[in-house]
Amino acid sequence: MAVGNALAAGSAPRQFGPLMPPPEPRLHPAHQIWRLLPAAPRRRLLAHGTALLAPRPDRAPPAVAPGAIVAGEVSRASGLGEGARLFHAALGLLGAPAWCIDIGSLVPGEAADLLPPAPPAALPAGVPLLAFVNGPMLPLAALRLGRGVMRGRRVIGHWVWELASAPESWAAGLGFVHEIWVPSAFTAAALAPLAARRGVPIRIVPYPVAARPPAPAALDRTAFGLPDDALVTLVSASLASSVARKNPEAAIRAHRAAFGERPDRVLVLKLGHSAHYRDDLAALAAAAEGAGNIRFETRTLPTADSLALTACSDIVLSLHRSEGFGLVPAEAMLLGKPVVATAWSGNMDFMDADSAALVGYRLIPVADPRGTYDIPGAAWAEPDIAEAAVHLTRLADSAEARAALGARAKAAAGAKLGVQPLADALAALAG
Repeated sequence: MAVGNALAAGSAPRQFGPLMPPPEPRLHPAHQIWRLLPAAPRRRLLAHGTALLAPRPDRAPPAVAPGAIVAGEVSRASGLGEGARLFHAALGLLGAPAWCIDIGSLVPGEAADLLPPAPPAALPAGVPLLAFVNGPMLPLAALRLGRGVMRGRRVIGHWVWELASAPESWAAGLGFVHEIWVPSAFTAAALAPLAARRGVPIRIVPYPVAARPPAPAALDRTAFGLPDDALVTLVSASLASSVARKNPEAAIRAHRAAFGERPDRVLVLKLGHSAHYRDDLAALAAAAEGAGNIRFETRTLPTADSLALTACSDIVLSLHRSEGFGLVPAEAMLLGKPVVATAWSGNMDFMDADSAALVGYRLIPVADPRGTYDIPGAAWAEPDIAEAAVHLTRLADSAEARAALGARAKAAAGAKLGVQPLADALAALAG
């Protein structure tokens, strides 16, 4: 098995070598003790405990002034962090006044390549607050934002959830929002029963990925140590987002089923936050044992470099068990890359059989070793490995098929993931 470390622009290429995850970050002793508690009680205690202390918004939704305040873990390398950055950029494209508040990291994680924005000198009265913080963590975010930010303005939570039903801990955030925005119909349906209890409206506002098209760095395969004459399939996932849900092990199985040990068929597994989840990384390394055509990238790359790795790839593969949206496939489609993906959950808002190579599945009971998704009766998708292997083989054998699917993917994502849903949502607030 070979392991890669892609480099930022201007660095010399490095050879693939033994799997060396980054040093494990040191956690505060209090946080180490906190992590010893079972996951479900820990989440309930945090959500409901902070809800007792945090400042709440006005009971009646105030009138809104133009623009929006975007708040969240804006400098964190996460889906919600990228969502906040995308919405902030889209507000500018719409000509709407925009302010940004980075609340800092709510959980341990790796920063993105953006510096935290400077705190705004003043926030005009009535400008709505768009909080990219999920329901269970929103009371903690409200504590950090303070009464001066939470009161006198419409508060909207932009929430993302990855199963067909949401856990009870999400109800703790309902008292801190006047409205919920979600990136997909899948998440909207999951949250609807909880939101209905308090009469909180839900609006689908997808991430405006096409409003700020992906801009890869000027890095070629040489910079990533990848062969020019190989077919490269990329899997990109954050281990912090649940390795069971992202399911990169299925990608390893599909690649091995499709290509065996062929050196001209390379699978790259880009795995974020590996330092926090060494056991997961070790299990994936064991699944790839002996495969010289499977490589790992465990560094957190600057956004432009990460996109360059996508641009250097021939196929992007996502055999997820569930997604609230699917940022990586969306970015890949906008880069004109053919995507092979599980045909279930949030990604189906911007994919169909014409714009992606969709993989069939069966629904199975959720089994999540971390407990994040262990909800009684919950199910998620188990993708068909054999069908995924057929898609990979077909696309690998035909540059024309890859180019045609990539072109259709780019057109579909561009049409569905622009700024218009955000413009409509802002207009509805003002109306």
